[in-house]
This record gives sequence, C-alpha cells and structure tokens, in this order.
Amino acid sequence: MTTEIYLDGNATSAVLPAAMQAAVDAMCERYGNPSSTHSTGIRAKALLDGVRSRATRLLGAGKGRLMFNSGATEGIQTAVLSALCALREKRAAGEAIGSLLVYGATEHKAVPESLAHWNRLLGLNLTLARLPVGADGRHDLAALRTMAGDAAFVCTMAANNETGVVSDLEGIAAALEGSRALWMVDCVQALGKLELNLAATRIDYAPFSGHKLYAPKGIGMLYVREGAPYTPLIMGGGQEAGQRSGTENMAGIAALGAVLEALEDGATFRPHAELAQFRDRVAASLEKAFPGIVFNTPFAIALPTTINFSVPGLSSKELLDVFDAAAVRVSAGSACSAAKAAPSYVLDAMGLPEWRSSSAVRLSFGPLADEAMIAEACERIARCGEALRTGAAPLDGVMQLTANGAHTWLVFDAASRQCAVIDSQPELSQRIDTMLKARSYTLAAQLATHGEAPSQDVQLGCSTLRRVPLDAQRSIYLLGDSARVRHAFIGNAAPREATPWVSADTLLCPGSEDCQPCCTSLRAEAHRAREASHLAGVELDGAALDALLRQHPDALLIDVREACEHAADSAGPGGRPAVNVPLSRLASAAAEWMAHGEQPPLVFFCRSGKRSEKAVQCLRRLGYGAAWHLKGGLALAQPMPLAA
Repeated sequence: MTTEIYLDGNATSAVLPAAMQAAVDAMCERYGNPSSTHSTGIRAKALLDGVRSRATRLLGAGKGRLMFNSGATEGIQTAVLSALCALREKRAAGEAIGSLLVYGATEHKAVPESLAHWNRLLGLNLTLARLPVGADGRHDLAALRTMAGDAAFVCTMAANNETGVVSDLEGIAAALEGSRALWMVDCVQALGKLELNLAATRIDYAPFSGHKLYAPKGIGMLYVREGAPYTPLIMGGGQEAGQRSGTENMAGIAALGAVLEALEDGATFRPHAELAQFRDRVAASLEKAFPGIVFNTPFAIALPTTINFSVPGLSSKELLDVFDAAAVRVSAGSACSAAKAAPSYVLDAMGLPEWRSSSAVRLSFGPLADEAMIAEACERIARCGEALRTGAAPLDGVMQLTANGAHTWLVFDAASRQCAVIDSQPELSQRIDTMLKARSYTLAAQLATHGEAPSQDVQLGCSTLRRVPLDAQRSIYLLGDSARVRHAFIGNAAPREATPWVSADTLLCPGSEDCQPCCTSLRAEAHRAREASHLAGVELDGAALDALLRQHPDALLIDVREACEHAADSAGPGGRPAVNVPLSRLASAAAEWMAHGEQPPLVFFCRSGKRSEKAVQCLRRLGYGAAWHLKGGLALAQPMPLAA
C-alpha cells in the first residue's frame, strides 16, 4: 500500500506524538476540573496555568489576556463582538467611532461574515469596506491610509492561508497611525512560522488555532491586548476568569501545551531557512513535471511552507485528482471552501487572470517536514506529470464532459485524428483545446442540439454524425451507420422524441444532469418504474467485494477515474489488477458491454465512490444486471495511513 504524502498542512495537520501523549495524560492522570479546589482539580489547574504561561512567553503577550477557546472561528467571533459592542457603547455615549468596518480582501471568509453578522445584530449599520490587495497579495497601504480616518475596526491577517503571503504588519500599523480604529490580526497561519511579539504592537486581538500546528482540532487561543475592550461570547460558569465560560478542554490544552513546548525548545521543528530549501526543491520538481506552471505568489514574501500554483490547460480538479491518485494530498484553496466549485476569491482579489484563480492548487506542509518526505513528494510530483502525459494517449469513441450541470459530448475518431464537439460550453473550451492539441486531433465540427445548426452530416473516419431536426430550434445527432445507431445525442429533448430513429438499446446521451448523469436508452426509460429494484444491492464493502471475487473470478475491476489518475495509481482495491474506463468514456464502453450476450460481473471503483456510483447506476438502468461498485471508494477501502 502506498503511504500518503500529506501536503495540505494549511487545512489541518497531523497531531504531534508528544501532543497525543499529553492529551492522554490529561485524560488519564490529570483529569480533574481546574475549577475544583481539591488536589485533583489543583493538578489540572497547574497544567492549565503552565500552558498559558508558555503561550504568553512564546507570543510575547505581555500583560494582555490570553484565553483558551475552541479555535480560530470562535476567536474571530469573540474579537468582532468585543470590538463592535465597544463601538456601540461609545456611539451611545456620543463619541465619534468612525463609519467603516475594514477587512482585507483576502481574509478568511469567517472575518467578513462575522462582521456582517454582528453589525446587523447589534444594529450598528456601519459600512463593510473591503481593503484591496496588490498583485503580490499584500494589503494596499495607500488605500488603508485613506480609510484610516473613517475606520472603526480593521481586520487583517498575519499570513494568508491560500497563498502564504506574509502581511506587512509594520506597514499596516504605520498606516493606522493616529486612527481610532481597533485592529484584529488573524494569526492562524503564523503560529510556529513567524516570530510574534504581540505586546510590542498595536494589535488588539489575535486569534490562533491549534490544529494548524500539530495540536488536535477543537483547541485555540485568543490574545486581547491590555486595555482593549472585551465582551465574552460565552457566559455561564465563569471559567477563564469570566472571559470564556465552559469547562476547559483540558486534553486539548495539554496537547497544545506540548506543541508550544516543542516550539520553545527549538529542536523539534525545522528552521525557516531549511523549510525554504524544501519549498524550493518542491517548486523545482513542479516546474519539471508541469511545463508552463505559474506560481501565484512571490516566494520572497510568502511562508516557506506554502506554494500556490496554476498550470495552463488543467483545472484544479484535474490536478487534485491526479495528485490524489498518487497519494499526494493537496487542495484547491481554503478547506472551508473546498466543496464550493468556484474560482479562488483570494487570487481574484490579487487581480490574477481568471484561468489562474479557477485552476489554482495549494500545496502546504508544516515545520515537521523532513528530508525523506520532501524527497518522496518530489518523486510523486514527477509521477503525476508523467501520468498526465500518459493520459494524453489517442482517444476513440464518445467522451462526456460536464460543467454546471450541463453535458458536452465529444466524438473522437482515432484513425483520422478528428473530433466533433456537441453542445460545447465556454467553461470547457480551454480544456477541450488543450486535449485536442496534446493528442494532435483536429476539430472537425462544433455542433449544437439547440438553435440553428448546419444541416450537413459530419464524417469522422468511417463513422457518420447525422443531424435530425426535431423542430425549428432543436436537433438530435445520430452516431453509427444505417444498420445500427450506437449513440444518439439528444440535448434536452425527451428520450421518447428520438423513438423514430433509434432502437430500444441505442444509448441516448442527454444534454444535462437533470435528464441523466450519464446515458440512458428507451428500454431503460420504459423500466424506470422498476429502478429501485434494479439499484438494490449495488454497493460493496471490502468484505463483500472479496466474497464476490471469490465467487466470480472472471469479474472485472473497473477504475472509472480519469486516465491520468489511473496512470498515477493503476492498482485496484487491495492491489488487484484493474482496467481503466473513465466515467467520461462510459457511454463508449457501455455500448460495447451491452452488445455482448454474456455479462461478466463488473465492479466499478474510484477515489470516493461518487463516480463509480454513477457508473453502476447507469449500467443497471440500461439492463446490465451484473454491475456493482465499491462503496466509499479507495479512500475508505484502505486503512488511513499516518500523515507525514
């Protein structure tokens, strides 16, 4: 089994072994409530006070408050609430407070959303003002100087979570000179990576999160400058000197304390210079693997542990998929926004071209990185580059691409090196152009199933695409010969509208996911009422897969990931051999499978089980009964390896 290389440290980190031990010790030996006055409680209180003292030294907190909480989001909420409550009290007392709530354009979304939330609930009705950044990702200090006089509260960050850009905090402080504004600095990515001496600055609030630096999730800290206004977010039992009620998370605090101890001893984590060397080696391997790569931030002003890059012609998803197949874990940006398929607002704010913000990948590691991990990461990156080149093999038959719920269909003829595109979408044009150029194909025709279209047929080698008009604005395209139509591209027409020209088992390729996620047929549509029984029992866990393969040694394991993903990791579940039929090519393969009288068992798999689920549902609907898929995909079929 391939051990994963975890390069998504800005999202979260593994837990330091010493931190695990400290948490276990707190739960087993020092499990007392620190508010209790008996000896067990006193020992817990001593632990809590010791960690706070260590954090105070490391952060240069001086006489400022330093309280433990659940993490950065709570810290941000508390800081925003504290600042805005103070502003409301001042305004009620007749004092001038300013009219702007200023936040950096590249801040984590928790900041502007918290500002908007509390501004509305407290009835302040101040104006949220977005502080622009330059092309290098740093705050526009000239713009800040123009805002400073009207600013009531300013929110920036020490280092950006997507790009690693380190803010010019001294420049921001100078721009705020003479301003009445309170100032919060998100220090989540700074802990363990930047030297901090908070009490020596005018920073009023600084939230921290333990899980970004080898502590468990659910533990964080908030620094509040001496004299800065403070309003508790949580009231109740009076813990943390009344600043944050709720029994303290002693296991988390103990674990965080172990991480802080490792920071203070200076022997556990790599120094900045060595991390910068690691970054440069990884960057060099990326340049070699992906010709044309563009790095989205200057290394000179970024954390040495973060690389943000884009590759022309490749989407974030394509790159993430091939990295994941090679067991290299990276991300497309903030983990909190990963499920939202949208360009990076951080790179958009920097004014970078849309293709760079929509295809960006973030690679980040922590200060525990070592020589062996970096060397293996570079080897895997080379493998990913080779896999993408291998995946550029000649194509033949039908391919499906989907964007925003709409399908684009491509018909390839390998012999003539020609391709026809049906219902092309602007979002896919660059990807299609890159695909054709990489394989030396020419674009024979661009066709549409809606609107006016050319009436002539399109010849692709020995195959013909024949246009059949349904009405003045709609057409369908038939692929095959007069004896047999193999595929019909029907756009958004109802399947039954193709009845005069197709057989019951012709594969109907629709124009949107609302119609079908893959393909269908007239026979499948007629049996749609029995769909529930067709789809019963299609999921296999590891044990069920083993049993099925023992019972059916002729079964085929089919990897429905893209060709480049399969090239990066060609083994199936348990290291078994597998064949590659990408989900985008399912319509081609399904036509062949359905044409055979016998139906050998097919077991589909992918990374998470989402693509393989679509594949098995499509085959079962078409009437192929001997089809299953691996539930949860390779991610859940394999034991979770330790992160590097």
